[in-house]
Amino acid sequence: MPDKDQDNEHAERATPVRRRLAVPVIAAAVALVIGAAGGASAVKMMRPTPEMAPLTPVAISAMPATSLVTIKGKVAEIYGNKFVLQDESGKALVETGRAGEDGALVTRDEAVTVQGRFDDGFVHASYLVRQDGRTEALRPPKGPPHRRFADFDHRP
Repeated sequence: MPDKDQDNEHAERATPVRRRLAVPVIAAAVALVIGAAGGASAVKMMRPTPEMAPLTPVAISAMPATSLVTIKGKVAEIYGNKFVLQDESGKALVETGRAGEDGALVTRDEAVTVQGRFDDGFVHASYLVRQDGRTEALRPPKGPPHRRFADFDHRP
């Protein structure tokens, strides 16, 4: 039969070893949690904010400068990826981006609602709502595609 003193001595040596191993494991777990929380908040801060215009259309003559707007009217003229929208109060130039490059996005005298940002004298359209209620997103969900570095090299 083993001696009780030997069992107590063995138990006393095993406890500090377990404690020495537990401290780094707990510290690593805490660091992992803090890192994950910090990374999640950094991603949230870097994400672009959604751009939503007010749902109630405003008169074209009453559009506030540099703000999100919704305007409603009839298409008066078409110029490539831009068109002139007219309501009872006036006219506004609407830029549609790549979605309207062929000039076939809207037709003359078509009634549409445009949501976008009014800036620099014209509306940068994000959404086009047709009279039947169909909505078309005119901007890509992310920024423009990135160009390769070689595209910027203009050396002869």
